[in-house]
Amino acid sequence: MNQPDLCPACGARNDCSLADPRTADRACWCYGVSIDPAILEALPPELRDKSCLCPRCAQVEAQLQASARSIP
Repeated sequence: MNQPDLCPACGARNDCSLADPRTADRACWCYGVSIDPAILEALPPELRDKSCLCPRCAQVEAQLQASARSIP
């Protein structure tokens, strides 16, 4: 069963703003990073495009940190 607020790879919270009705009007963090297509292709087909990966599984933690540092 898919839960849109959980990472399909590890089951941790994925921090997806679209999955939370309180923040659904905001863009998800994943819109501002580049996720290697190979990471998405490694997911079983039935888990793809159902919910966001968490930043750790998407391997974008460094990108998010760099983006946070560049915001004044």
